[in-house]
Amino acid sequence: MAETYTGEAYCVKCKEKRHFTGEVKVSESGRRMAQGTCPTCGTKVNRILGKA
Repeated sequence: MAETYTGEAYCVKCKEKRHFTGEVKVSESGRRMAQGTCPTCGTKVNRILGKA
């Protein structure tokens, strides 16, 4: 089961912080990050959470 994250991330298209729900993934550099979509415009948003 994939870990989920609910919180804020900066949307580059809207230029504001947005609340989103996303999936936690591990990047190639070993950092945990939450990936989801902006509820307003649908752009992909990311938030770096820390090392795994």
